[in-house]
Amino acid sequence: MACQRADTCGSIASAGAVPDPLGRPFAARPLHATSLVRMRDYVCSAAPGGPTDEERSAAHEIVLMRHGAFCKHLGRRRALVDVNEVAFFERDSTYRVSHPGSSGDRGTVFAVAPRVLNEIVREYHPGVDDHPDHPFPFHAGPCDPTTFWRHRALVQRLELSLTGSAPPPEPLWVDTTALQLMADVLGAAFARQGIQRALPRAGTVADHQERVELAKAYLAVHLDERITLDEVATAVHASPFHFARMFQRYTGVSLHRYLMRLRLRAALERLGDPRGDLTDLALDLGFSSHSHFTDAFRREFGHPPSDLRRAANGLERSSGSA
Repeated sequence: MACQRADTCGSIASAGAVPDPLGRPFAARPLHATSLVRMRDYVCSAAPGGPTDEERSAAHEIVLMRHGAFCKHLGRRRALVDVNEVAFFERDSTYRVSHPGSSGDRGTVFAVAPRVLNEIVREYHPGVDDHPDHPFPFHAGPCDPTTFWRHRALVQRLELSLTGSAPPPEPLWVDTTALQLMADVLGAAFARQGIQRALPRAGTVADHQERVELAKAYLAVHLDERITLDEVATAVHASPFHFARMFQRYTGVSLHRYLMRLRLRAALERLGDPRGDLTDLALDLGFSSHSHFTDAFRREFGHPPSDLRRAANGLERSSGSA
């Protein structure tokens, strides 16, 4: 990936940054990794100039910028990538990099599992199955304000967990959020080429509903676990990305939101027991901490769980003295 990048100071260096093995002014750190999608943060402090020596991409990667710019050179062609653009790198593609300014650049590298990436691309380019090693018929695409905002919000949430300022987010939430973001940037890049999303192949309503009901059953059984999107999709014999959209279409909420509601309603039922510890209750139901549980509970019901426990205990004492 371009100038396989980041500086050696600041927050990235203090949170597991990996310096460039070739000694270039670049370092990176992992943000998230599951069987469906990997994310890493990079910062590059290269001086203006270039292009660099030829580099080779190790995987199909999509780069969303946070600040700065770099220029990707492909033979005599070049594409400037800044915060208004998304860069696409195909596995084993070669390129060189130059930097137009002295402010460096920083961004997030997304690597989607090939089976899922081709699943997304197939909606715009059905022929991708004939050449799965070349999913990107472009080198850059647009990054609209909503996409930029969603990208920043996702990365900031992951960064907070890495520094210990917030509990780690659910893998199910990160996977679905990141994959939808990738689907949207790919859709925008294809649209700029004049290619619109093809109509999905028809599936029976009964089949889709059956898979959604199977997923509900899976979530009910595993509500206290940190499950992933891939695990749920495998359990219902569906492809992860399309199933996540199917579930939301039929239920009106995302898989992660549905799971959180299951947990919070189970918690509400158990709050009437005055002997139970709230931290133990939170951990038993799959929340990462007492504060994570309290924040989610307040957002869902408008009150912290301690308020409802006090109210329940007050009613119990009143009925006992009657």
